[in-house]
Amino acid sequence: MTFFPMIPFIIVLGISFYFFSSTLDKSTQTSLERILTDHRKMIESFLLERKSDLELITRAYTFEDIMAEDAIGTICQSLQKRSPAFVDLGLFDETGKHLKYSGAFALAGKSYTQEPWFQKTMLRGFYISDIFLGYRNIPHFVVAVRRTENNQSWVLRATIDTLFFDSMVSEVRIGKTGEAYILNNEGMAQTARRSGDIALLDKDPAFGWMNKQFSANRQTFQLSPKGQPFLYAVSKLSNKSWYLVVRQEKHDAYRALYSAVLICVVIAILGLTALVVLAYVTSETICRRMNRLDEEKEQLGSQLIRAVQLAEIGEMAAGFAHEINNPLQIIKSEYALIKILMEELYPGKNSKGNAPDTQAFNDIRESVDQIHKQVERCHEITSAILKFGRKKKVKHTTLDPGTVIPEILKLVENSARTSGVEIFTRIDENAPSFMGDPGRFQQVMLNLVNNAIHAVTSRHGAKGGAIEISAAQTRNDDGRTMVDIQVKDNGCGIEPEHMDKIFSPFFTTKAVGRGTGLGLSVCFGIIESFGGTMSVDSRPGEGTVFSIQLAAYENKSS
Repeated sequence: MTFFPMIPFIIVLGISFYFFSSTLDKSTQTSLERILTDHRKMIESFLLERKSDLELITRAYTFEDIMAEDAIGTICQSLQKRSPAFVDLGLFDETGKHLKYSGAFALAGKSYTQEPWFQKTMLRGFYISDIFLGYRNIPHFVVAVRRTENNQSWVLRATIDTLFFDSMVSEVRIGKTGEAYILNNEGMAQTARRSGDIALLDKDPAFGWMNKQFSANRQTFQLSPKGQPFLYAVSKLSNKSWYLVVRQEKHDAYRALYSAVLICVVIAILGLTALVVLAYVTSETICRRMNRLDEEKEQLGSQLIRAVQLAEIGEMAAGFAHEINNPLQIIKSEYALIKILMEELYPGKNSKGNAPDTQAFNDIRESVDQIHKQVERCHEITSAILKFGRKKKVKHTTLDPGTVIPEILKLVENSARTSGVEIFTRIDENAPSFMGDPGRFQQVMLNLVNNAIHAVTSRHGAKGGAIEISAAQTRNDDGRTMVDIQVKDNGCGIEPEHMDKIFSPFFTTKAVGRGTGLGLSVCFGIIESFGGTMSVDSRPGEGTVFSIQLAAYENKSS
């Protein structure tokens, strides 16, 4: 009741957890990828707008226009009004000399010929640099555009506010630990991480693992750079060798899953506890009902056995009355004789006046002894009747066939003799003892013998009937020592069609009013309660043999 209901319960929990975790995993990855895509487009749009702003200036102004007095300052202010991301603006000739500058640093006149950003701008016509220190010795990056006029090239460069750009990238908020940042091709941080563990220009220790995953076309994956698992989503910016990274601690990403797991565990514990309690209460209830039914069954069995005992007493009542009446008649005769003798011995009646006759005294003594003997016989008969009919508790003791069977037969031997039935006993000396209740075993034997007497007298009348009771040692199929008790008669036998029903309750072959049909059924149950078996073999017109097999008693203390 506890184990089997657990199986579907655990299966349902497992399936629910699997689909919930799978759905949450896909949902988390999809959310990271969506945030990554949206953020990448926003950053790419920002950089493209800054490039377009500079290209618009180069198309709107000539080299001479920008070289005019205060022209570059006016242009810089116009750009800053358009976007606060612009910090300063500079004009360079094709040799890399800084011709004009508008900003907070003294950079005019410096040479940038060897600077990577200038060389790549002159080569490509447009360039967005990585974060670098430069002459300012402050992390920054620039957007530069080349313009060619009259076979003469010049470069317009704008510096982007690093703090502005950094805040724009890191504004992503995913749970408590979600963050976004940019790395270059070498894994150097181009923006600081919100968690603060990596600053600008620091190298990300997880970049090697991250680059392998990204190279295998895996945009979303899991890494544990510091022992704490993170979910990563990485994408490369178009027209720029930067990687946009969005990551979140796995515990934070799957917080809903862990909460669901906790709820499932609590539900499982409560459910299993309720299941166990319910199974225990139900089992206890069933056990109590079964015990009550067993008690009622035992009471009904005892009442049934008691009823059969009373029925047996009723059937034997006439025989017992005859048995008791004979000794009483003898007692009465002896009493009359004693009275006559006493009158003769009385001095006033003795005509000769002699002393009492010795022979008379001897006769009186024998009469008194006979009275005593017959009284004892009546006592034994009435005691046996009371012993059989008295209601008492069942108590299994060791029973010896050589002792208990003859005692039982004393109750019916005179009744059998009166009916013209001879009873023979054949009890082997080595017949083993067995365990059983004396009163119930007596009931079984009396029932079998009375049935045998009835069968014998039905066939032979008042002469020629014989019953043989035997007890011997045998062994069953398992080699166990058994005692085999048989009640064999030469009566009318049992018809074949009745053999299967002979031990059924309320089945009888006797005439109406002569039997209840409960005797053999009760006997069968009694022998089963002793741990034995009872069987019958019969041939119509020849006789019947009832066999009882009981396990031999083994004294374990010896």
